[in-house]
Amino acid sequence: MIVKTKHFGEIEQDESKIIYFENGILGFEDFKEYTLLFDNEEGDSPVISWLQSIEEPLLALPVMSPYTVKPDYNPEVEDELLKPLGDLNDENIVILVSLTVPNDIKKMTANMKAPFIINADSKKGCQIIAENSDYEVRYMIHDILKSLKEEKGAK
Repeated sequence: MIVKTKHFGEIEQDESKIIYFENGILGFEDFKEYTLLFDNEEGDSPVISWLQSIEEPLLALPVMSPYTVKPDYNPEVEDELLKPLGDLNDENIVILVSLTVPNDIKKMTANMKAPFIINADSKKGCQIIAENSDYEVRYMIHDILKSLKEEKGAK
């Protein structure tokens, strides 16, 4: 299927890559179908990818794995909220957090409070509010990413 996007133009995307968010995502409850896009040419998995709406070309959120910047990330959530996704296990669960990238990139943040939980097998997702009181909506990540990049370059 052809997906129209603001950032990538028209792209061909296999229908098996569509993730269904039954309740949409926070602030965009009317849009239910998304796909993950990667903005890299190399074989490496990118740190940042895009959660692109299938229905709205202008709706694309930069996302990343929270474990990249917080290896001990463990959002607490009521099991009931995850039931619609199907059976989740270590092999099929994907957790992503949205990013805010302002003009001053040093102020880039990740929303650790409201992660996206995706079942890679069922292609169903939801966005939840973590009950953890120490998880921030604006978790500063620029310096962490910079350090990781420097470490990777040194190897």
